[in-house]
Amino acid sequence: MHILVPVKRVIDYNVKVRCKSDGSGVETAGVKMSANPFDEVAVEQAVRLREQGIAKKVTVVAFGPAVVADVLRNAIALGADAAIRVETDGNPDPVAEARLLKAIVEREAADLVLCGKQAIDDDLGSTGPMLAGLLGWPQAVSVNGLAIDGGSAKVSCDGDAGIDRFELELPAVLSVDLRLCDPRNITLPAMMKAKKAPIAALIASDLGGSAAVRSDVVRVSEPAARQPGVRVASTDELIARLRELPALRAA
Repeated sequence: MHILVPVKRVIDYNVKVRCKSDGSGVETAGVKMSANPFDEVAVEQAVRLREQGIAKKVTVVAFGPAVVADVLRNAIALGADAAIRVETDGNPDPVAEARLLKAIVEREAADLVLCGKQAIDDDLGSTGPMLAGLLGWPQAVSVNGLAIDGGSAKVSCDGDAGIDRFELELPAVLSVDLRLCDPRNITLPAMMKAKKAPIAALIASDLGGSAAVRSDVVRVSEPAARQPGVRVASTDELIARLRELPALRAA
């Protein structure tokens, strides 16, 4: 089995995100960047499947300029076998990304795609479902438990009423949650080895696709400051204030 894992370079989750003064986007100059945490979980799960003898190869792929190589090397240090970088000016939109991933899946003859259920920068969570739709493969979202049994995958997913359990025929696309597993600590020897590992470079035309962005950012701004809370003297006053809220106001 060959497992493909897309990884995305995002602002580190410990960093406070700030908007640019002109409102054109989020400030990334001089800001610490790292791999999307959900994608790191997907890489760890893929490596574990290879260590168990279920998978033979784990390939990671990222979109963007040369600087995104750092998240690919991070994935190699976690245990990935190969890395591919698709040259783009920035992160393509979800539709373009899904189409390029489809071409890579077919090019690499992947049997399973493990991806983070969402990226912490835009929180869209759309790439995995779009990729599954383009490939015509079964999919599961918010996977927090996984077992491969022959030609099928048994998964546990977060559902509206609790945990949902499914069995999917492979090949499939699985979008994983943070609770699936904990990424291992990267050792210094693994990091040094990853620094020397080759990274295949492709451009969108090599894949018969385009990384053109089909959406425009109109403006990015800070959310409104949260209003301070109000103390009430009694339960009756609390109920009265709640009834004044638009959602509870009587027609």
